[in-house]
Amino acid sequence: MHDTHTLVHICDLNDWSNARQIGEYRPVSLNEAGFIHLSTPQQAHLPANRLFRGREDLVLLRIDPALVGAEVVWEPGVPTDPESMLFPHLYGPLPVEAVTAVEEYLPEADGSFAPLTE
Repeated sequence: MHDTHTLVHICDLNDWSNARQIGEYRPVSLNEAGFIHLSTPQQAHLPANRLFRGREDLVLLRIDPALVGAEVVWEPGVPTDPESMLFPHLYGPLPVEAVTAVEEYLPEADGSFAPLTE
């Protein structure tokens, strides 16, 4: 069973600002892959280290999955993720109303992202 109480998404502050203006977050990755990459709070550091190492312009969106309005499918990540780990993927745009909190998401001094402490 998956923890579906809170999901998270990492994006840059400019993309989130644009989403707030239009009412939904629709990243380029949605067009390429057909879904928005989400994580549980316990998984967020894995894609952060793979995709965003050293970036200091990121925010962490905390999402209520009951408010997304599109299907969330739990699917495998990449081969370097822990065996049998599944990630939530949102097949549709993310309404800004589904975002319950926005937090600055900064790397450690070495550029890596630590696991979230929640």
